[in-house]
Amino acid sequence: MKRNIPQSFALAFIFLLLAPGSPASAQQMADPNFDAKVARPAYTKKHPKVLFDEAHSNFHTTDGRYKPFASLIINDGYQVTPNKEKFQKKTLEGYEILIISNAVGPDANLGAAAKESAFTDEECDAVRDWVRAGGSLLLIADHTPFGAAAETLGKRFGVDMSKGYTGDPQNYDKESGNEGLIIYTRESGRLADHPITKGRDASEQINRIIAFTGQSLKGPPESIAFMKLADTAFDQFPTPGSRGEGTTVSAAGRAQGIVIKFGKGRVVVLGEAAMLSAQVIKRPDRPDFFMGMNRAGIDNRQFALNLMHWLSHLL
Repeated sequence: MKRNIPQSFALAFIFLLLAPGSPASAQQMADPNFDAKVARPAYTKKHPKVLFDEAHSNFHTTDGRYKPFASLIINDGYQVTPNKEKFQKKTLEGYEILIISNAVGPDANLGAAAKESAFTDEECDAVRDWVRAGGSLLLIADHTPFGAAAETLGKRFGVDMSKGYTGDPQNYDKESGNEGLIIYTRESGRLADHPITKGRDASEQINRIIAFTGQSLKGPPESIAFMKLADTAFDQFPTPGSRGEGTTVSAAGRAQGIVIKFGKGRVVVLGEAAMLSAQVIKRPDRPDFFMGMNRAGIDNRQFALNLMHWLSHLL
């Protein structure tokens, strides 16, 4: 059906305005005050090798919006290497974990071409075969255009991406007034019991996280949805040039975080990227907006560590 996009979704469109190539992009930045220290590093002798993709016009990089995340996992004992090459067997050899966050198509300015696949069929096959042989993949694909750009790779693991914007009029951060800032809690049952949400002990248990406007996902039958959307959740697909009008469909039965054991390997797919960032949006007429691991009252920081611990087989 057709309907107007809720006012609470305004921030989602601001994210697009802040994309690379936009004059406003300087206003959205990694929080320079984020504390990336890790009190109890997981790895002090062995250092799992992580390949962080930066070869596909990625919106998040180790020296940009994902610098706090990269610093956090480095302090936890991981060895992080930015990837500047197309994926092939030799590119992935020697690495235990591959991280891809918000890759886009050939147009880095997020024009129409950004929705084209960010990866060739040969790259998708190389990543699939590497995971099947024992590699671990963290694939993060946000709201449009990022879902469309990652769709081909997601399908290699049986993952369906909505490619829209996901919101929930019941389970959102009321302080922000944005239905796209979806809250997941252990108490509600939508933050499912899994090693990622349990951690190594009670001090690492995840009880409350927020996703900051992404897309919905549906995994294959063998997958586990650990960030389950409520029946009230919806996906919206704005009509180009419509000034907010768009199509809305139910996102019931879908998720924003799923895990898959694939052959000898492991896969985590997230439908939202900012939850693992620590960003601050400078707004001249309003208070700064904190987005990700630096937002007070949530467990996103520990969630980031637990994700990596599961991917590196510590959990």
